[in-house]
Amino acid sequence: MRIELGDDEQPEIGLIALIDCIFFLLMFFMVATSFKQKETQQKDKAIPITLPRSSATLDLLDAAPDPLVIRVDRAGQVAIGDDKLSIEALHERLSGEARAHPGRPVRIEGDGNASYQSIVHVLDLCQFEGLTNIAMRARRQ
Repeated sequence: MRIELGDDEQPEIGLIALIDCIFFLLMFFMVATSFKQKETQQKDKAIPITLPRSSATLDLLDAAPDPLVIRVDRAGQVAIGDDKLSIEALHERLSGEARAHPGRPVRIEGDGNASYQSIVHVLDLCQFEGLTNIAMRARRQ
């Protein structure tokens, strides 16, 4: 005995349920990603670091020379050590340093409120005299 079920219907895929599942997965990954970014940003701010130790020692004669520290205050005054210098005196001092120690590093410590032009002028004088190993110092907040 054969049971008639009606017309032969083609099976259909429920697209509405499939679209709902896709949107649910999309929202899940969007939320999970945003939480993960916040977590990694907090880890970047405070990374515990234990610096390695070195068994090699440096001979003080072979070590890099101390840098020439040039300070620029907020008024644009330039000083090396405790000596306040004019631009002409700084130019002469840098010329002498370049002749005596051509590879000597230079570190510029500029006040946060110093004009940018004052710092650039010191940089130009250093480069003019051939002192190209220049670093800028900043304070950690």
